[in-house]
Amino acid sequence: MDDPAWLLPLPPVTFHILLALAEEDRHGYAIIQDVAMRTAGEVTLGAGTLYRSLQRMLEQGLVVETRDRPAPEEDDERRRYYRITKFGIEVAKAETRRLAQLVKYARESGFAPGRA
Repeated sequence: MDDPAWLLPLPPVTFHILLALAEEDRHGYAIIQDVAMRTAGEVTLGAGTLYRSLQRMLEQGLVVETRDRPAPEEDDERRRYYRITKFGIEVAKAETRRLAQLVKYARESGFAPGRA
């Protein structure tokens, strides 16, 4: 289970969540906002999709629920905060390499702009 390859290819939602957690811990709604902003609204996560994905990611060891909280005036006690794990980072990097290789093949075949 410590080999990232067994999880590849990642579902796009999982990859977007890992990207949202790469810079800081976030609660669910903040993850939804980050994904929407990062993709200029092209990807919108519903709450059900987000929390089902997070539950699976917790089970896979990609993320953990953290007890660290922001200052009380900036927090809502009902929120759960999530953090990417070292394994989650390894999996995200492996998926990035996999996607980069696919783009390279697409360029070589004339399906994508740019150099091979």
